[in-house]
Amino acid sequence: MPKACDLKKGNVVEINDDAYIVKNIDVRSPSARGAVTLYKVRFNNIRTKQKYEDTFKGNDMLNDVALMKRSVQYLYPDGALHVFMDSQEYSQYMIEEDAIQDEFVWITDEMEGLVGLIIDENMVAIEIPISLVFEISETAPGIKGASATARTKPATLSNGVEIQIPEYLEPGEMVRVNTETRKFMSRA
Repeated sequence: MPKACDLKKGNVVEINDDAYIVKNIDVRSPSARGAVTLYKVRFNNIRTKQKYEDTFKGNDMLNDVALMKRSVQYLYPDGALHVFMDSQEYSQYMIEEDAIQDEFVWITDEMEGLVGLIIDENMVAIEIPISLVFEISETAPGIKGASATARTKPATLSNGVEIQIPEYLEPGEMVRVNTETRKFMSRA
């Protein structure tokens, strides 16, 4: 049973006898003395896809959902569905694009290292690694003699995501990106 302060994006919890996946968490720390930190959480119902928002105190307990986490590999799109394969048992799971919309921009063909969240033999969500490596496809040319200070410039990665990178990097270089914050981490 996780506490509200331990929730992360992608966790699955039970609310009113239904399974919900955490989509967004907004932490509010009031400035008044003795005030409790509040966690405003946006959920999506796994079955109906309806949105649900609730606010919790940090030590409020939530119920876990009985789910399996399996290592999966992305195979191919099939209309509005996407097909993943279990890396150990080779069984295939299909999931709607709407359910993985935020994570799908980071997924490439035959990508491994993904974790599928499975409830009753149905994949309901995927977890992607926190950091991934991508090639810079477009950016302004690097500035010769640019220091490694905090000056940045926009860049488009090979998967189409736009991030801010240090100004000394050039197109064709590989960079490590934090998939949760969509921020540059380091050269790869």
